[in-house]
Amino acid sequence: MDKDRALEEMMGKLGDFGRYQCFQFILHILAAMTAGMHMLSLVTVAAVPDHRCFLHGIDSYNATNSWNSSLVMAAIPVNENDKFDSCRMYTRNHTSTAECESWVYNTQYFSSSRGIEWNFVCNQRWMGAIAQTVYMFGVVGGSLIFGRISDKYGRKTAFVWSGVMQLLLGVLVALTNEYYSFLVVRFIYGIFGSGAYITGFVLTMELVGPSKRTICGVTFQVMFAIGIMLVPAWGYLIDNRFYLQILYGLHAALLLPHWFIMDESPRWLWSQGRARESVAIIEKALKMNGITENIDTSSLISQCKATNAKYSDEQSAGTNDLFKTPRMLKKTLIICGCWFTNSVVYYGISLNAGKLNGNPYFLMFLMGIVELPSYVIITYFLDRVGHRALISTMMLLGGIACLVIFFLPHGSITTTGMVMVGKLFISGSFSIIYKYSAELFPTVVRSSGVGLGSMCASVSGALTPLINLLDTLNPKIPTILFGFLALFSGFSTFFLPETIGRHLPQSLEDGEKFGIGDNCFTNCSGQPLTDSIPDIPETMVPLDENKKTKE
Repeated sequence: MDKDRALEEMMGKLGDFGRYQCFQFILHILAAMTAGMHMLSLVTVAAVPDHRCFLHGIDSYNATNSWNSSLVMAAIPVNENDKFDSCRMYTRNHTSTAECESWVYNTQYFSSSRGIEWNFVCNQRWMGAIAQTVYMFGVVGGSLIFGRISDKYGRKTAFVWSGVMQLLLGVLVALTNEYYSFLVVRFIYGIFGSGAYITGFVLTMELVGPSKRTICGVTFQVMFAIGIMLVPAWGYLIDNRFYLQILYGLHAALLLPHWFIMDESPRWLWSQGRARESVAIIEKALKMNGITENIDTSSLISQCKATNAKYSDEQSAGTNDLFKTPRMLKKTLIICGCWFTNSVVYYGISLNAGKLNGNPYFLMFLMGIVELPSYVIITYFLDRVGHRALISTMMLLGGIACLVIFFLPHGSITTTGMVMVGKLFISGSFSIIYKYSAELFPTVVRSSGVGLGSMCASVSGALTPLINLLDTLNPKIPTILFGFLALFSGFSTFFLPETIGRHLPQSLEDGEKFGIGDNCFTNCSGQPLTDSIPDIPETMVPLDENKKTKE
């Protein structure tokens, strides 16, 4: 197709990653940092410290009795972990227990939070879980809304408006003092909280060359982890949930100058027939990269206006085509399961940081730190051992780490260490799943396939806070569930083909034939079997909607 060939030749002049791409990439990844911060801000803003019943006659509303006083110890039963029962107290005659009517909180680490104000405890724990769940469902909606906005109005427009709304809603959520209004604002906050992350990722993938997409994708994950680390860092310094939430929201101001210094995607402009603007950006990029190349602007504009079509019989291919043939159905179900599992385990471990013994700020900061070694491992090994081998190994090791916790004492240092190990491995597998998915699906349904997987991840992320409520029955139940899911999903990837070194499928027929006979039971070396698909060179297809890694 002349139009596509002209675009590829024009983009190829830039190289894979020059000075221009580097500058634009730095602007894009700031959105990953703010997304990580917004997504887990409730861990500090709505923290629930250790608590016990308010004891009439012992505690007063101006001061509470010491937790280790004999009066308190005599009035509150001790649970199986030798801690005060957080939800019950003895009746007057000590023959039975009754549920708390109000609570006293340990203010060693948190003295101000939504969890303290609204009592997200005992039979009201669901309130805190729902607050996180509605945000994640907002992310689900945002993945749809911003996919469409970025396709219709441009990547840059979607990016900047997301930043503006993050700033406004980040402040508004701090000002909202009624619980159900708070949920509504949190939902809208979720829609925009990851919008810039989605479009920023798409912008990067449409700008950098094939050799740099892996490292750029991993860097987005690193910045997301840095955003997570900023949550406890600021929480440690500011022990006031109002000012803390406002500070989190103000970080979105970093995205506002992008309107003046960030460029629109040349690929999107080209696809919209705006060839003159597309060529102007590429000329600017060539100059910044130090490349002297003359571009025949008038010729390119005329080619852009051409109305040629490729794969005309498959232009209407979409999500439904992923389920119509047996091999494509198998790949789709396995990949969607991987997205679902990686998300639920990743957020399940992250949101439980405050339940581990020790300084919650340090533990949450450590949750972000442990992700970094996994990204180093991924960057080094991904193109050497293959996607399938690495993602299955990391999911299986992450699942084993979660199951080992069942046999360790609750609250011990060893348990905390094993939780960190599980987070390290699941972070690694999560960082691979996007690229692996994009390579498994054929070009004509690649966007639909990755978008479907991303939606599965968003839905499971929304369900995670509710799954965590199962710890009421036993503190280890959620972790065991996460472990079995990771093992099952990790094992299921054995049935997928390797994609390293293979020509990517283009048509639906290619997708059905792709990787026949190639699975971990016939070839687990990471080296592809003889490719039966014709030698079709890979072209870069603009990613259009629902593109994200951790939403």
